[in-house]
Amino acid sequence: MSRIITYTYKDEQKTLAFSYREFHTIHEAVAAHEGLDIRDYLKMEQSIEAISDTKTVREYRDAHFKKLGFGRITLMPKENIGIGQKKK
Repeated sequence: MSRIITYTYKDEQKTLAFSYREFHTIHEAVAAHEGLDIRDYLKMEQSIEAISDTKTVREYRDAHFKKLGFGRITLMPKENIGIGQKKK
């Protein structure tokens, strides 16, 4: 099931369909959508994960994506629809 990502790239608000089948994180998805190569970033992130805590990795990720021109990147909440009900 796909989800929706909302993000800001170079002061422009955008949305994107996202599935964990294609990407590991929402950050990988938005970078791929904008045509950015983040292979070096992913290698460095793995190195930081091996020696540091989660907060350090998150700060590195946020700083790197801010440098690339991204603003807020968020995954929209799921819509819970009951069994047998249709989306209106």
